[in-house]
Amino acid sequence: MAAGAAMAQDAAKPTTAATPATAAPATAEAAAKPGDATAGQAKAAACGACHGMDGNSTDPQYPKLAGQSEQYIVHQLENFKSGRRQNPIMLGMATPLSEQDMHDIGAYFASKTALPGVADQALVEHGQQLFREGDVKRGIPACMACHSIDGRGNPGAMYPQLQSQHAQYVQATLKAWHDGSSWGTDAHSQIMPAIAQKLDTNDIAALASYVEGLHPATDADLRKPAASP
Repeated sequence: MAAGAAMAQDAAKPTTAATPATAAPATAEAAAKPGDATAGQAKAAACGACHGMDGNSTDPQYPKLAGQSEQYIVHQLENFKSGRRQNPIMLGMATPLSEQDMHDIGAYFASKTALPGVADQALVEHGQQLFREGDVKRGIPACMACHSIDGRGNPGAMYPQLQSQHAQYVQATLKAWHDGSSWGTDAHSQIMPAIAQKLDTNDIAALASYVEGLHPATDADLRKPAASP
């Protein structure tokens, strides 16, 4: 009401009256600005203690963020900040971040490359079958349908990159979903809990190991016996 009265009084002053109207769109555009990896490097300094300065964590309880899409990282930071995804440490880290901070941090880690891991050869066959084919009889879809055959994910659909992720982290996450955890109530957040509940302990261990060894082939890989998928 007060803003409307002020605009009516200043009808003869179009320049002054237009100022409030143009300020909001400018702010919205700034909030939606794509991430800046250079700015994100400084903002991500605190993340390095757990996730590694280049997004390759050395402690397998913390996920690798290198190569993860900006969109997915932003979405998860928003989940932590809102409390939809419960984690006391990440709640504290995400709470002071603005939307632009999240995009910049996401862009920084997206610009990095995940270092390859190694799968347990004894688990590769089972893990590969589930990842590439799923299990029709048990209603388990192939992981690659959403996460792509090389585990790079689908940024547009916000399906995360899985390649080279720590088996320990993947195993813990799948088990949490299997046991009833979820990161929200929307349809998208219910996809993985519903799938994980159909996996048994052996399935989870095999998939986690397979994912850790999943990475693009390099010249070095072609010159040595395969130790990972």
